[in-house]
Amino acid sequence: MDGHNPDGSKQSTSDMSVFVQNLLHQMQTRFQTMSDSIIAKIDEMGDRINELESSINDLKTEMGVDGSASPLAPSRRKSGSAKQEGRSA
Repeated sequence: MDGHNPDGSKQSTSDMSVFVQNLLHQMQTRFQTMSDSIIAKIDEMGDRINELESSINDLKTEMGVDGSASPLAPSRRKSGSAKQEGRSA
């Protein structure tokens, strides 16, 4: 005997093929799980941003109803008017 078994070689190739297919399937499953997790986190972040935007708009509305302006608002107007005065001079 020469120590080479053609049937054993076919079995080894078949086993390797099954192993590689299983490995690829596991990798695909893990990537899909990671992808789903990332998408869920992005959606959650989007919801949080929407809530924050809503809260900011609510605060703006409350400030407008109270009639109290932002402490920065007058200085912005002054600097804007100063620029206009500088242009006309």
